[in-house]
Amino acid sequence: MTLLTQQQLKSVADAIDAIEHNTDAELVTVLAKQADGYLYIPTLYAAVAALLVPIVLKLTPFWLSSDELFLAQWATFAVLALLFRIPAIMMRLVPKSVKQWRASSLARRQFLDNNLHHTKGETGVLVFVSEAEHYVEIIADRGISQHVSNDQWQGIVNELTAHIKRKQTLDGMLGCINACGELLKQYSPATESKNELPNHLVVLN
Repeated sequence: MTLLTQQQLKSVADAIDAIEHNTDAELVTVLAKQADGYLYIPTLYAAVAALLVPIVLKLTPFWLSSDELFLAQWATFAVLALLFRIPAIMMRLVPKSVKQWRASSLARRQFLDNNLHHTKGETGVLVFVSEAEHYVEIIADRGISQHVSNDQWQGIVNELTAHIKRKQTLDGMLGCINACGELLKQYSPATESKNELPNHLVVLN
């Protein structure tokens, strides 16, 4: 995870731990380097480019035999498939809608994988950040979402996103956690000392 150093990750984990002393809700933050491998994207683009090789050659004075054309197509496919797998290039090729969909899907899987849907009082909250897709989402179970509007969550998301774009990720994460903590303390104040979910910070590489 390049968004935060190990020391900064500890600061985030400590902030989550401090928040949960004031609420019965369970707050889990998931930081993902990338929501999907997207390996089919460079393969698809390389295949399309290879199929276009005969058309391109037809517009030039070069004439290739069927065997040479076949080799040219395969060479084009192989070179571009490798080139397009360079992360900086690949992420530019992936449509924004696909990146949003994959990141959103991973966020929901993480909500389930971390058992946030099984907490007492349905008060689980997930803060999800995917670095490669520049995607941030907060998902709250029914015990919290019935009190907090989507606009309130979106305001926190927008603030965190703005900090990440300014390369102030740690400040943004701490601000996000504290903002979530204030809402959770208000609508699910601490009545018990037991933590249902020990893993408050999850890093996916």
